[in-house]
Amino acid sequence: MRLFKFFRPARGTDARWFALILGMTIALSALFLNPTSANATGKNPPNWLQQPQTAVQKVQLSSAAATPPNRQLLALRSPELPAVAADTSSFVTAAVDRVGPAVVRIDTERTVSRNLDPLMEDPFFRRFMGEDLRSMTPRQERLRGQGSGFIIDKSGIVLTNAHVVDKADRVTVTLNDGRTFPGEVQGTDEVTDLAVVKIDTKQLNLPVATLGDSDAVKVGDWAIAVGNPLGFDNTVTLGIISTLKRSSAAVGIPDKRLDFIQTDAAINPGNSGGPLLNSRGEVIGINTAIRADAMGIGFAIPIDKAKAIYAQLAKGEQVSHPFLGIQMIALTPEMARENNADPNAPLIVPEATGVLVMRVVPNTPAEKAGIRKGDVIVQVEGDGVTQPEQLQNLVENSKIGQILKLKVRRGSLMKEIAVTTAQLRDF
Repeated sequence: MRLFKFFRPARGTDARWFALILGMTIALSALFLNPTSANATGKNPPNWLQQPQTAVQKVQLSSAAATPPNRQLLALRSPELPAVAADTSSFVTAAVDRVGPAVVRIDTERTVSRNLDPLMEDPFFRRFMGEDLRSMTPRQERLRGQGSGFIIDKSGIVLTNAHVVDKADRVTVTLNDGRTFPGEVQGTDEVTDLAVVKIDTKQLNLPVATLGDSDAVKVGDWAIAVGNPLGFDNTVTLGIISTLKRSSAAVGIPDKRLDFIQTDAAINPGNSGGPLLNSRGEVIGINTAIRADAMGIGFAIPIDKAKAIYAQLAKGEQVSHPFLGIQMIALTPEMARENNADPNAPLIVPEATGVLVMRVVPNTPAEKAGIRKGDVIVQVEGDGVTQPEQLQNLVENSKIGQILKLKVRRGSLMKEIAVTTAQLRDF
């Protein structure tokens, strides 16, 4: 107790409190400084250096959003836990991997003749400017174009748009892997904007795109456009199917006979002829058109339409497109009454539901059959029609030279008119 000789505690109660506090302080100090005191109780002493490390490890293993641990350190600490590799692939990646190698770039060249400026033929002008200037004016010009396509048969059959290879003198097909082949246009169909190009495979193994079913497509499905827009090869864009059966007339292409697939997947010049894929990597359409006055609106030809005629095009055969030779709009009784109430209306139309004939093309089956402007077609072969698309589909599904019986409302009279269809290309 020599330690206490340095202190002079007060007498009485204060001295006892001072001694008690001093004793407790000494006892606590001995507990922390002497590890054997903790072992004596049968418990392990706390490891103050390893506790933060253990706490961090528990957070990492219990939280999926935490930062992945160092794999080497994790292997040393917990050899029973296997390392997990992150999977960054998506259905888009899988779809493109499946079809991408079959998508090609199509480069075309064609020669066009340029007429000389009439001023160059004027003797007075040539007198002052000289003959050399006239001889320097080019009479022909080489135009180059570019589009997309995809291989649908190992024999080298490539499907694309008709406008991509229109009037081309030279066609070059470049594969995804860089291989280049000369192409030969086997057949084109301007009405459906489809064409078949053949390349000489030289018995090489070519990748082939898998064709899907465009009739199974639904609004809201994923849509993946693949092609070479603006010269940027192997470009992929993603969107959805915005709507189906968008008529060519509604799109602003009245010379076509198609019901387009509409999508918001980006389609730009150069995408034409490339495939539109579903989420499984199957071709459901052929990218073909864009609206210059709209953003996020593109159109594709349903692949089922291409499957129906590409064999004919590959053989160089002409695809039949029966037609009558009329321009038409839908008519309802309300529209007719509104028109007839206008004193400046060009004609009085029957108050009926059907397809109103706005114009009869000269020298066509419609003119020869006696159809007139202002007639309202209400039936074709017994099937009622209320929209121009209905009438056009009925005619398209007929045969060249087939006689179609039309029921027509003319004024207050109902007439039956027989029309013999003809080939659209002949007019």
